[in-house]
Amino acid sequence: MSEAGLQQAQEKMRAAGAADVAIKVFSHYYRLLESGQQGTIREDDIDPVGELPHLEHLDPDQESRRAALAETVVIKLNGGLGTSMGVTGPKSALPVKDGLSFLDIIARQILATRKAYDVPLPLVLMNSFRTKKESLAILGEYSDLPVAGIPLDFQQNMEPKLLADDLTPAEWPDDPELAWCPPGHGDIYTALVASGTLDALREKGFRHAFISNADNLGATPDGRIAAWMAEHDVPFGMEVCRRTRSDRKGGHVAVRKSDGRLILRDSAQVHADDDKYFQDVARHKTFNTNNLWIDLDRLADLMAGHDGVLGLPIIVNRKTVDPAISSSPKVIQLETAMGTAIETFEGSQAVIVDRSRFKPVKTTNDLLVLRSDVYQLNEAGDLTTHHEGDEPYVDLDPEYYKILADFESRFAGGPPSLVRADRLEVRGDVAFGKDVVVLGEVEIEAPAGERREIPDGTELRG
Repeated sequence: MSEAGLQQAQEKMRAAGAADVAIKVFSHYYRLLESGQQGTIREDDIDPVGELPHLEHLDPDQESRRAALAETVVIKLNGGLGTSMGVTGPKSALPVKDGLSFLDIIARQILATRKAYDVPLPLVLMNSFRTKKESLAILGEYSDLPVAGIPLDFQQNMEPKLLADDLTPAEWPDDPELAWCPPGHGDIYTALVASGTLDALREKGFRHAFISNADNLGATPDGRIAAWMAEHDVPFGMEVCRRTRSDRKGGHVAVRKSDGRLILRDSAQVHADDDKYFQDVARHKTFNTNNLWIDLDRLADLMAGHDGVLGLPIIVNRKTVDPAISSSPKVIQLETAMGTAIETFEGSQAVIVDRSRFKPVKTTNDLLVLRSDVYQLNEAGDLTTHHEGDEPYVDLDPEYYKILADFESRFAGGPPSLVRADRLEVRGDVAFGKDVVVLGEVEIEAPAGERREIPDGTELRG
């Protein structure tokens, strides 16, 4: 049954215009799934990573930084929609600071770095078909952003969702698009080849790519890391942060015992019996920021040597074909994570960076902190802060704040001041007036079934 399922899936991809290399990669993971692989990494097979270099201790001279950045391209993963926050368009088009979207700020960061180092530094988006048009329209406002001969974007691949019971392609006539899914962000390597972008970059003399998520405004092109990559001939560099208790779900780096290579173990790859080790932040001390630096020539060699199949660990993602309908057919999405490529490049390295380089916006909790006075946005698009210690912990009641429109209606007068806050927890329906100030640790609760109004200018303590 499954061989027929693979053939049906291949034919469906071919009919949709998928590149041959994308079909080949999908077929590889289909056969792994068929053979029973689940992609788990057991604790007995790894050791905690030892000492790692720290960004603050890297201090190349200005010319080394400039020379390295002159050969660097910035690639932003931009395929995501803001569906978890009730947004239908690209997440990166969401206004996040001073009326500017993620893409506006990213464009300013790129242009400022170009000016500071006198380098071309192209920006390239990996879009999905849902994000391409609106995202390119935003970047079109920056006439000096394109670099001759380098595309502003390329498109990630799509693959069929598979019915869990027989591994045939799922169909969903109510919304045919829901029968398709992206193959995880590990698809970036396949998509770079399939789109011709990898060849275009190398032909123009670009040696390294700095890859990060579009919703992480801390991920700016850092000349110190670029120079470190070039000086030490690092084929693959991963930025990692120190784990805290709140990072227990994030993927961590480790050393594989069998060959001594650095690997990335994500939460989806943890065996149930090993969860206590995975969540032990004293044992596995760093997590992956998804800020990656890659030698493009080495990537091209690896892809050519493996016939386009880089061989990243499989991630088996089990869902329903319509995520909003729990009774819809159960499906499997075959995915990979781009950070797991750390194990495929011989000589891969990880570097510890400060939390300032990891500011993803995944929920309206994150969005409130970013929009507040905790962060200031300078002309170069960099976020600075006067908040002492870790950024304040925010936990808004998801029933009233998860969806962006609901969130914004309860902060109609703007976000409260959080620069002197440590924690803000809100339970129930609470609407904040203008110029509200939060000090220290604050918990607010509204009476059941009622809305609580916080008047303009209120100072909240305790």
